[in-house]
Amino acid sequence: MYIDWNNIPGDGYEERKNLMLASNELPDAFYNAEFSDHEIVKYGQAGSIIPLEDLIEEYAPNLKEIFELRPELKSMVTAPDGHIYSLPRAEEMGLSAVPNFTSINKSWLDELGLDMPTTLDEYGDVLRAFRDQDPNGTGKDDVIPMSFMYNFWTGNFGDMFAAFGIPDNVDHQIVRDGEVIFTVVQPEYKEAIEYFHGWIEEGLIDDESFTHDVSQYFAKGKTSPATLGSYIWWETEEIVGPERADDYVLLPPLEGPNGHKMVGRSNYSEYGRAAFVITSANEHPEITMRWVDQLYEPKMSAQISWGPLGIIYEEDENGMLVNKELEEGVSMGELRQKVAPNGPVVVLAEHFGTVVDMESRAKKRLQDIEEVYAPYLVEENFPQIFFTEEELARINRLEVDILDFVNQKQAVWLLNGGIEEEWDSYVDQLEKMGLSELMEIYQEGLDRFNANL
Repeated sequence: MYIDWNNIPGDGYEERKNLMLASNELPDAFYNAEFSDHEIVKYGQAGSIIPLEDLIEEYAPNLKEIFELRPELKSMVTAPDGHIYSLPRAEEMGLSAVPNFTSINKSWLDELGLDMPTTLDEYGDVLRAFRDQDPNGTGKDDVIPMSFMYNFWTGNFGDMFAAFGIPDNVDHQIVRDGEVIFTVVQPEYKEAIEYFHGWIEEGLIDDESFTHDVSQYFAKGKTSPATLGSYIWWETEEIVGPERADDYVLLPPLEGPNGHKMVGRSNYSEYGRAAFVITSANEHPEITMRWVDQLYEPKMSAQISWGPLGIIYEEDENGMLVNKELEEGVSMGELRQKVAPNGPVVVLAEHFGTVVDMESRAKKRLQDIEEVYAPYLVEENFPQIFFTEEELARINRLEVDILDFVNQKQAVWLLNGGIEEEWDSYVDQLEKMGLSELMEIYQEGLDRFNANL
């Protein structure tokens, strides 16, 4: 089978995708489709992307078997109208609940004779010491006490708000006792913003956290000598590199000024429903389905997800994929980004240790979650709900403007202050923008989801 690939850079994909759909100049399929739920329903019902359930039944034995093993995965990709318009992606590793690990330079703590902080105020004192006491010995004002990635899927600042009793996330939605809560209108959020604005004013937090990109962020962890005191990311090693990773340890959850000590559970799912779609332009969808089904063979899924035999894996005597030893100075996270295409794959929990060996950093992450974060992890999160077309249209109409507004305000208040004076008008503005209606839709969706469990 010959495939004519049209590779589109990530930062230009959304625009190109929308142009192709609007002009009806469609490829046969979208790999790593990244269609939103609204787009799946909209273009599925318009006929631009085609229903796949009959093709799966006849031409996709691997995926059909997976759906039999995991009926919840089939349910997740089934649209409210009963059709399957997109194929899943799943990695059952147990890693998504805590996407933000806070690392701190333990060698600097030892150099300055400081204990590991246990409260937010103690952490602030440590950051002041990093700022003022020249822990890297350069004699220069070159230390970044703390840095993060603003409003990014990982490395964001939301978990720091948990010390005030309201963990935040990029959705600004949490669930407590079955109730959907919009975090950024809660009094605890206001208190947290005021507190952390003080840190930024003092120079304890890198103000470029709001503007730098991933490559610039990574570079801050790899300066010579080290200049980064503490940071938030998916893992320690990827920021500072394997040769410096032992200098850093995880910062445990901190107790806040009012005695709160918790970790927010992310709304991320290990299941995704927009990995692959077939369009109406495809003259032979059955051939395409046969091809994509091969990617759901467990050993193939593992290679697509993490990298190929010969580079990432070798086979042991039982035919299981085991991780090759990395070259010195190579980070698995960065290597994976170069060699793993990702896309329509499923690696189930029972595949680890039988089909593929879980990579060492994932094993370590699971151990860290269990030992450091799990005792303080909240129980509920907002699940992956497939809303109806009407609900998605209402969400799409309301949510974009609301999230743009609250994210812009959050950045301004953290950097410049002013939340106390603007709070009441801010809350009033959100009501005018339809916040209550948006929360009502989400609450109805959550109640419906829970009723079907």
